[in-house]
Amino acid sequence: MAIITEEIDENPRSKPTRETPKPTHKTPKPPPTSTSPNPFSFWFYFTLSVSLATFLFSSLPSLSSQDPKSWFLSLPTNLRHHYSKGRIIKVQTDAQHPPFEVFTVQEGAKASENVVIVHGLGSSSYAFRNVIQFLGSRGVHAVGVDLPGSGFSDKSVLVEEMGDGGVLGRFSEVYSLIQEKGFFWAFDHLVETGQMPYEEIQIQVSKRKSVKVLELGPEEMGRVLGQVIDSLGLAPVHLVLHDSALGIYANWVSENSGVVRSVTLVDTMLGASAFPLWPLGVPVVREMVLGFEFVFARLLNLCCVRKIPISDVEAHRVLLKGRDGARAVVGTGKKLNSSFDLQEWGDSEGLKGLPVQVLWSSGWSKEWSEGGRKVADALPHATFITHSGSRWPQEDAADELAETILRFVSSLPKSVRQVEEEPVPEHIQKMLDEAQGGDHHHHDHGAHGHAHDHSDGYMNAYGLGHGWAS
Repeated sequence: MAIITEEIDENPRSKPTRETPKPTHKTPKPPPTSTSPNPFSFWFYFTLSVSLATFLFSSLPSLSSQDPKSWFLSLPTNLRHHYSKGRIIKVQTDAQHPPFEVFTVQEGAKASENVVIVHGLGSSSYAFRNVIQFLGSRGVHAVGVDLPGSGFSDKSVLVEEMGDGGVLGRFSEVYSLIQEKGFFWAFDHLVETGQMPYEEIQIQVSKRKSVKVLELGPEEMGRVLGQVIDSLGLAPVHLVLHDSALGIYANWVSENSGVVRSVTLVDTMLGASAFPLWPLGVPVVREMVLGFEFVFARLLNLCCVRKIPISDVEAHRVLLKGRDGARAVVGTGKKLNSSFDLQEWGDSEGLKGLPVQVLWSSGWSKEWSEGGRKVADALPHATFITHSGSRWPQEDAADELAETILRFVSSLPKSVRQVEEEPVPEHIQKMLDEAQGGDHHHHDHGAHGHAHDHSDGYMNAYGLGHGWAS
């Protein structure tokens, strides 16, 4: 009997089942919360920014430029008093460069020995005010000179040069020309002459005026000193050179031995100065040094003088800070002769027979004292004397320094004044000749009991007497 079995399909084809979609419930996102800006935070940051900007503009000299009048009125009393005792001399290094002014201060009778004191870089005649006053009270005519670029001397000059400032520079020059001559100047010229003033416009626009810092080398500095001595009628002079002034005027001294009666070197540096110039050449460091009194005072204490009143610190800082003083000093320092040979200078022809005195600090440092002995060895004919002051002895040992200079000057034979007669101008000489040869002068002067001295009249006409007719 056959048994019929039914095979079960192990892999039955499953019918596709239709899945019932699950309902999706979207959770609604919370609406974005609108946060309104806090007005207090805005005004906080705005006030903070304005305060910082105001601080920078008021403290940094490069950002707050002052005109000369405002600068002078802001000076401390001691500087204004020093300026009131001085005299301005106009000098010129050569015909191609504009003239500028040099400040001098004098004490004592002019008929006596003339001592001219020249400071080093970073200093000024103000530092020697006590030395000058001491010498003047002891019968010596003492003169302090501010180097060009230092103290109250000019630190910059206005020069005219050919403009090459690009497109923006051209627009600026045209705008300046319109401001000077008016907007319709060229049109008026065209109506009057029938031609456009192209050539004049080209000349006016191509030239521009700019302010340049005075950066003079030793040769130019020597010319300036010679003109100051001539203008004041000081020759021959006893020259006192402090610090880096030797590197500036060494060649001038050897070339003008007839004008120089003696030389006193005070803590002289060869090719450098006691006051470090590199901080003044780095913009950020310069603003820190000259912008804050305590930083400047610390620098002076480390490098120049250990004890100095805070009022004098402020005076030196103000003179360096104002009117491009720092840039002028740095520029002059770069032109110092770093290869200057002191021994060669001492053996030069111009130094033969010239009395030389060297004053040196004995208590500044061991290295500085050794430097003084090297100077003494290089100048064996010079008198070497130590003092108890610093490298700026004019500040902390002024009386001692002045007394030593006075003894040295008094030990020398009296100077013979060099008097040069000023030539009489041609139109004045013609008037004198006509007066002497005229008919109205043919009468007898003796009958009137007086005499006419025409040479005195010439002098009086130039402000040296009471006038032509007295």
